[in-house]
Amino acid sequence: MSAKDDDVPRPEESRERETRGNYLGFVAHEVRNPLSTALWSAELLARMAAEERGGPRGEKLTAMCLRSLGRVRQLIEDHFLSERLDVGGIPIRPESLVIGAVVEEAAGRRPPDVGAVTIDGDASVTLEIDRALLDRALDALLAAAGREAAPVRVTVRSDGGRLALAIAGAPAAADALEDPKKGSPSDLKGRALALPLVRRVAPALGGTLAVEGGAFVLTLPLQAAYTSRPDAAAHP
Repeated sequence: MSAKDDDVPRPEESRERETRGNYLGFVAHEVRNPLSTALWSAELLARMAAEERGGPRGEKLTAMCLRSLGRVRQLIEDHFLSERLDVGGIPIRPESLVIGAVVEEAAGRRPPDVGAVTIDGDASVTLEIDRALLDRALDALLAAAGREAAPVRVTVRSDGGRLALAIAGAPAAADALEDPKKGSPSDLKGRALALPLVRRVAPALGGTLAVEGGAFVLTLPLQAAYTSRPDAAAHP
């Protein structure tokens, strides 16, 4: 095989590049729209007289700007955390947690558009897990299951050293966990990357995530999973 042949990408490499390109195209489009809205709102506010900025029109533009910036922040945080998880760039810091208390706290900070949350099963189970990553996973799953104010039921089961959380509410599509691609539906709340992020969080915690019967099922080990720190030279 010649050196020229070596430069030709293999079919699987071409598919990976195309998939990656479609995903990044979606991310760029999803961030660009609310960012443009935020900048437009800020420019209009800057041109207003002080009295007008304090009036109804100024309040409306300020709220629009804040909503758009919140959407951008959510997208950027989810995207970069996903990227770090893809390269093993986040060390796991486990701590002892009671699952019921963690779910209740997540329910307490849910956005206004997410429905009420109830917990069934053995909520007193304790597990060793990274709190920050578990919180990100629960926030995203509750928001997805509780979209459009749908009530959410979290069922806790433990068996054989593992914990299973079944999170049921608005029915989840079979492909809900897949990475979006160029042309995928937008999300006005900024949550378009949240479920793909949780798909990455689950294995980082030594667990799994699946859609079963329209519900999200997050399975986690009761004992802490170990994730090695990546080689700093390989991932500067």
